[in-house]
Amino acid sequence: MEMKDLQTRQNPNWCPGCGDYGILAALKAALIELNFDIKNVVIVTGIGCGSKINHWVKCYGFESLHGRPIPVATGVKLANPDLKVIAIGGDGDAYGLGMGHFIHAMRRNLDITYIVQDNQVYGLTTGQTSPTSDRGTKSKSTPFGAIEVPVNPIDLAFGSGATFIARGYAGDLKHLTSLIVQGVKHEGFALIDTLQPCVSFNKINTYDFFNKRVYKLEEDKSYKMPFIDENGMFDTSIGDAMKRSREWNEKIPIGVFYKGFRPTYESSEIGLSEGRPVEFDNDIDIEDLMAGYM
Repeated sequence: MEMKDLQTRQNPNWCPGCGDYGILAALKAALIELNFDIKNVVIVTGIGCGSKINHWVKCYGFESLHGRPIPVATGVKLANPDLKVIAIGGDGDAYGLGMGHFIHAMRRNLDITYIVQDNQVYGLTTGQTSPTSDRGTKSKSTPFGAIEVPVNPIDLAFGSGATFIARGYAGDLKHLTSLIVQGVKHEGFALIDTLQPCVSFNKINTYDFFNKRVYKLEEDKSYKMPFIDENGMFDTSIGDAMKRSREWNEKIPIGVFYKGFRPTYESSEIGLSEGRPVEFDNDIDIEDLMAGYM
């Protein structure tokens, strides 16, 4: 597979310099490296600037409702567990409107990769504060400054049972590509929270802001990745992981915070024990049912 094989008839129309271009490029590079049969890849998105990303990758895709990429991705995965399902949405999709879905998908350990385009604002609706906006952020929706404490996606992932927890940066294409490859290969729920500068509406968390602060966990020899014991409990090194997840103003870690194994939801779902639902034959005629809704 080559980059041209993933090119659709349309080109992205994001703002010049938008971090979504980096995420799109990393996603395509990862798919090329993984070398899957592209007909077995499905990209499910929410609503937002970055959620148009499946318009520009030549594979199967579904653009869902705002905050709902995970329920749709779950349905796709359960209907055909052999598919590689990648969900993509903004911080509003994941940590605002879709927060409940986000937590339960991690708890269930569905075999889905979730790339979150985290730009700390609602970009499509012109820059209101989002769940990850820093406290005190002034915007159209918070002219006197946001009063809430921002959501910490990495903390949430640890607490909710994700088996692959990572943070990427749209300004480091090679590193982000590596994280996506690892996340898609991982058997279980993989979160890749991706720092994505919004050049139009977020004048604080810019490329310059991140370039001065990000560092790679894999290059920090003092970082000890936590593990889960036989009782399903994290060992004492979880303290370092949690501490790193809360670093922000002076330095910001990117990379894999944790990866581990436990059975996926699909492997334990009794409804899948007889095969893939997508292959089941049935003689149900839904024409009359559909006619009632038309």
